Amino acid sequence: MTSKATDVAGYIQEVPAGRRAAIEKIRDLCRQNLKGYEECMEFGMPGYKRNGSLEVSFASQKQYIALYVLKKDVVDEFRGALAMANIGKGCIRFKKPEQIDFALLQQLLIRTRESTSKPC
Repeated sequence: MTSKATDVAGYIQEVPAGRRAAIEKIRDLCRQNLKGYEECMEFGMPGYKRNGSLEVSFASQKQYIALYVLKKDVVDEFRGALAMANIGKGCIRFKKPEQIDFALLQQLLIRTRESTSKPC
């Protein structure tokens, strides 16, 4: 879903009711674990920047909920543990909100924060 919302709260209000709780939980995890990052709207979806570079984003797409982690080393590290998701280079797609392992996402976000690699 590409949004014209100017802030993340506005974006979340546009998310379909069946996905809203999962999107809110992802936002909460980002805010808790990405200390020092700036929350923003980029490319029509919520994102988190560090030192001006976008490193994490999420979205409610037509067929799935997507978490974009723009650190390839981190995605590769968690690829095996994310068997319930469809994973691309930096996009982790969940067909159903109940497939999301939020404890695992928290670990992934912590590793993203710790990683010194450049975002792709």
